[in-house]
Amino acid sequence: MAAARPILGRVLPGSSILFLCDMQEKFRHNIAYFTQIVSVAARMLRVARLLEVPVLLTEQYPQGLGPTVPELGAEGLQPLTKTCFSMVPALQQELDSRPQLRSVLLCGIEAQACILNTTLDLLDRGLQVHVVVDACSSRSQVDRLVALARMRQSGAFLSTSEGLILQLVGDAAHPQFKEIQKLIKEPAPDSGLLGLFQGQNPLLH
Repeated sequence: MAAARPILGRVLPGSSILFLCDMQEKFRHNIAYFTQIVSVAARMLRVARLLEVPVLLTEQYPQGLGPTVPELGAEGLQPLTKTCFSMVPALQQELDSRPQLRSVLLCGIEAQACILNTTLDLLDRGLQVHVVVDACSSRSQVDRLVALARMRQSGAFLSTSEGLILQLVGDAAHPQFKEIQKLIKEPAPDSGLLGLFQGQNPLLH
């Protein structure tokens, strides 16, 4: 019997969607590397718009946690409000309306709460989840690390923003490559990942 073919986790614009989770004002001073996380998520949003990848945005209890921060650049997106610690219930109708969808690119906060639970719900629907590790964080770096490990154990792909951007564009001959090249010319800002991944970290092996 032939061995089962591994799931490679390729992402293509026509079968992908970008999820932006709860990057709101009240989190600004509590989430580790918040400014850097939002900067990377904004880069992902600009690329999604250039490549016509659909984007969905949520806000967790905005009456108490405030609106999405302006530096995300999400003007024109209608945020869907939620109280659940997963994006999926609020986005159920959008997901059901996209039968071609295969891959979800996931950015936002917090890793151990809405990002983890969204990942599990999406995997349960049979979708591939690509957690943009340099665009996800938590108040606690321990929670962030363990959440990333937990998502990987459950079958999600851990990817950097630039790795996903280059998969989406696919070819330097792409008509939008020059614009995208401008966005990734400078490396993504440091969001503390080296401290999580360095050495023989048993949670990520």
